[in-house]
Amino acid sequence: MRSAGLGWLGPLGLALLTLGRAVAAIEIDTSSQDSIKHASWVFAHGLMSYYNGNQTGQTVGMFVDGYYWWESGAAWGSMLDYWYYTGDETYNDIITAALLHQAGSDKNYMPSNQTTTEGNDDQAFWGFTVMAAAERNFTNPPDDDAQWLELSQGVFNSMAARWDTQYCGGGLRWQIFQFNNGYDYKNTVSNAGLFMMAARLARYTSNDTYYDWAVRVWDWVADVGFMNPDYYYFYDGAYISTNCTTINNLQWTYNAGLFLASSAYLYNYTATLGNTTDATMWANRTQNILDNIGIFFKSGIMYEVACETGDKCNTDERSFKAYLARFMGLTAQLAPFTYDTIYNYLLTTSPGIASSCTGGSDNVTCGATWITGEWDSTWGLGQQMCALEATQNLLVGSVAAPYTSTTGGSSKGDASAGTSGDDDEEDSNKTTVGDRVGAGFLTSIVLFILLGAAWWIVV
Repeated sequence: MRSAGLGWLGPLGLALLTLGRAVAAIEIDTSSQDSIKHASWVFAHGLMSYYNGNQTGQTVGMFVDGYYWWESGAAWGSMLDYWYYTGDETYNDIITAALLHQAGSDKNYMPSNQTTTEGNDDQAFWGFTVMAAAERNFTNPPDDDAQWLELSQGVFNSMAARWDTQYCGGGLRWQIFQFNNGYDYKNTVSNAGLFMMAARLARYTSNDTYYDWAVRVWDWVADVGFMNPDYYYFYDGAYISTNCTTINNLQWTYNAGLFLASSAYLYNYTATLGNTTDATMWANRTQNILDNIGIFFKSGIMYEVACETGDKCNTDERSFKAYLARFMGLTAQLAPFTYDTIYNYLLTTSPGIASSCTGGSDNVTCGATWITGEWDSTWGLGQQMCALEATQNLLVGSVAAPYTSTTGGSSKGDASAGTSGDDDEEDSNKTTVGDRVGAGFLTSIVLFILLGAAWWIVV
């Protein structure tokens, strides 16, 4: 795997064309919304300099060569929030085209051309983006296209159908298909993805079947030991060959962020229902995760503790801080008792971003680390995404919290989405699911052409 960059003009050259002029090093005045929006605009333009999916011969929704499919889905989530936080509609049509083109024939983000690279966590990141489209009341697609909520439900349905009780007492495997390396590994982020989809769908639809699934995932992650019960640290995962007893203790920002925000969603949902017992439980869990999230901050600045020191992060890992920032922002909106702590973390991180995003001939290309006080001579989609998310989430107090179907969300759903046509396909990976949503479903995974295996995320 390689980073896209200067060999393809990259951000250093293309940002000049995009911005139209050489720009002085970025300044972020956190007391000024205009300054925050301007910095976000610069970082968003830098992010989009990696997009070539609207060019002849390229694939709609995919960024330049060197970035896996999952990171494209994550990047569209950043751009969708960019519109919501700043009001800039420049990229909205591109976002819509990307999300619809990559949805797959079964409307669940399992396109056939990604069989050799798509894992459960990959699918989830596209799910987060279309769920955000529903929650932000992003312009709905035409009626004859898949709808944002429908796509979100399709992702959830197909993920939940893979819940595997044969090994480790439950949980999702990392990979979907047996021929991909990592199929024998159960990782926290895949289960965190299911947890988040369940939590967000429960709140948006008021369907408690989703809530029950969220509880199931939390309990399993805690019981299997992927979460430290004293410090609320979330570890990477374990192999089924040990029945998940030998745990890889690496900690990643996005795992903490996923569990933080998902717990906040469940707090908000149960509090709205007046369920004080459950609301208190989820409030405590949200606060406990936040209380221990300082492991990802050095001198007040966010960093990837597992790999950033010594420049050991790979292409994927260089995007992880973006998701912690995004999910911290959501948490601050959904659980207001966390707002001050989260906002302070974002404030103290901001100077590190400003000093890092000083690279290239445009003087605003962002690096991978924010803790050195200077640009580290790296560039990439992940670097731009991280800077954008950590900056635009300074605006969380000025926009509405995610909508639900009863508070302003207009997206239409389908409780059985993502399951059509599967019964006619051979599926060696099918597992039984006890709970069913709405009218009920039984999802199979379509097995396409057997190709080579592909690693995309660190174990």
